[in-house]
Parts: sequence; structure tokens; C-alpha cells
Amino acid sequence: MNAFDVLGDPVRRRIIELLSEGELTSGAITATVRAEFGISHSAVAQHLRVLRESGFATVRAEGTRRLYVVDSAPFGEVDVWLDRFRRFWSQRLDALETELARTRRRK
Repeated sequence: MNAFDVLGDPVRRRIIELLSEGELTSGAITATVRAEFGISHSAVAQHLRVLRESGFATVRAEGTRRLYVVDSAPFGEVDVWLDRFRRFWSQRLDALETELARTRRRK
């Protein structure tokens, strides 16, 4: 499964967003996702499995708890794909920076 297949699902994207803030237990992830999406515990577990198997998340056991953390390595594939489009927004951001600098000088 490629990175876009993994990230194309809104539930998995939300889990990645949650994990971007730091390590979370599977219980905390499940509670949040179930509340937001109204899906079953087993459905959340399947999404977590996809994230683990695709390399987007890693898990470690701490006693009876399972702690998940995001792994940035698979985002490299997304970054490479996005690289060919950066010129579209880079030019605009450069122009915005120039305009902001002009405005500051006028004040």
C-alpha cells in the first residue's frame, strides 16, 4: 500500500494528526476516533494495523498498554511527490514575503 492509499483515509489521517502531538496509548486513540467517527473498536484497530504495517506508526508495549508514535520515514514518499508541485506555492510565498517586507518598510 503506498503512502497516498494510507493517508487517503480520513480516519487514518486523523490518527496521524493525533500522533503528531506525541505518543498515545491505543486506548486514547480509540476513544478519540470512536467519538469523532462513530466506528467500532475493531475498526479503529484495523486502521492502527494499517498504519503499523505501512510504517506510518510504530508501537511499543509498556505493561498491558500499547503506545503508538508516528514514524516520519514514509512521509518521504509524499515529500518526493510534492516536490514537483512546490514551485506553484513557493513563488507565491516568495511574493508574499516581498510584499510584507515592503509594507513594513512603509510603516
